[in-house]
Amino acid sequence: MKVKDEYGGRLAGAQVLVIDDEPGMRNFLVKTLGPRVKRVASAASPAEASRVLDEAHFDLVILDNIMPGGTGLDWVTQQRRKGYFADTILITAYADLETAIAALRAGVSDFVLKPFRTNQILGAMARTLDRTHLRRDNVLLRRELYAGAGLGKLLGTSAALSEVRELLDRLAPLPTPVLFTGESGTGKELAARQLHGLSDRAEKPFVAVNCAAIAVDRIVPELFGTVEGDGRLKPGLLMLADGGTLFLDEVAQMPEALQAAFLRVLEDQRIRPEGAEREIPLNLRFLFATNADLDRAVAEGRFRADLYHRVNVMRIEMPPLRERSEDIVELASLFMTQFATTLGMPGLALDEETLLKLRRYDWPGNVRELKNLIERSVILGAFPKEFAGHGAVTGARAIEDLDLVVQRHVLHVLDLCDGNRAEAARRLGVSRKTIDRKVAVWSE
Repeated sequence: MKVKDEYGGRLAGAQVLVIDDEPGMRNFLVKTLGPRVKRVASAASPAEASRVLDEAHFDLVILDNIMPGGTGLDWVTQQRRKGYFADTILITAYADLETAIAALRAGVSDFVLKPFRTNQILGAMARTLDRTHLRRDNVLLRRELYAGAGLGKLLGTSAALSEVRELLDRLAPLPTPVLFTGESGTGKELAARQLHGLSDRAEKPFVAVNCAAIAVDRIVPELFGTVEGDGRLKPGLLMLADGGTLFLDEVAQMPEALQAAFLRVLEDQRIRPEGAEREIPLNLRFLFATNADLDRAVAEGRFRADLYHRVNVMRIEMPPLRERSEDIVELASLFMTQFATTLGMPGLALDEETLLKLRRYDWPGNVRELKNLIERSVILGAFPKEFAGHGAVTGARAIEDLDLVVQRHVLHVLDLCDGNRAEAARRLGVSRKTIDRKVAVWSE
């Protein structure tokens, strides 16, 4: 049974190794930490601790400094060369300036003086884990800001998008890999983010990686991490995403070397950073996306068939905007409000003529093209002439008025039918005369 106290939330997911040659101190720490952390193990000597680390990964090590066979600090320095990545708290009865400096150089996160109370060691653990999570969050936040990742929800009420939402709801609680396919600009990453947000990993990181943007010589350090010259680990994106979701975009353009490496990651959920002797276990959900024909890539030998079968467990096809055209007006209105606010510039009036033109356009660039058009128009203070309107109805009425909604829909269906009114009437479930009458009114 887990103990719920002021430290519980921060410690609950931690895996901790206690290293101390004194049985009383070891037993005390194991008994104290056991109900509060995910897992606790112990070792009576540096040699035993090395063997334990060869078998399992730990987030935090509580280490006695003075032990038979060498100091804890010497052990930390030695282990970093092998691939020791845990945060370390040093416990010692002898605290002097020299020890403190040596501890900092060895990469020790904190140290606690013996004898200590329970709240002192728990507090040190909580601070250390908080700093670790803060460093990770800062790295990911800088990366998101640099990449300009857009946040938000899938907007629209179309039947095509409703089907996507239903699939996302069904897949959210499962660990199953998901492949998002569809044309560029249809919102594959947005759907992946929504799936992550619906899952029990929502409070953990969501890390997006563009496979086409990673240089071949940077694949290992960028994704798997690297041990730097001082023996410290610079974590890669997979470690930064641990516990959360990794989203691999443009997966069809994944370099061959990365395909082989990722197949092993998917099978074993373990990685070996560059320059390390030990592997690190991961807890990740993998999501993938491509706008290419992945089946063709496999047939042509550009994508491994064994990796394809691991990636293509569940597939969600994102509909192009032309197949969910009833969402165009809602999206345009939202983007107008967003850009007027973020750019600090006046928004443009969405009158009934402009909305009709937006609805009837084919949008080969999908939602991204619509978003870019609205942003550009706000900056320039006017719509391009092919979308400019001079209607008298604007605002909510232009968007919601039933007659205008019907007009936009009927004319859009006519466009889909290349002007064939009989076919449009059939699709709409009305008579040809109804179409003729409405078109005549709209042409006046």
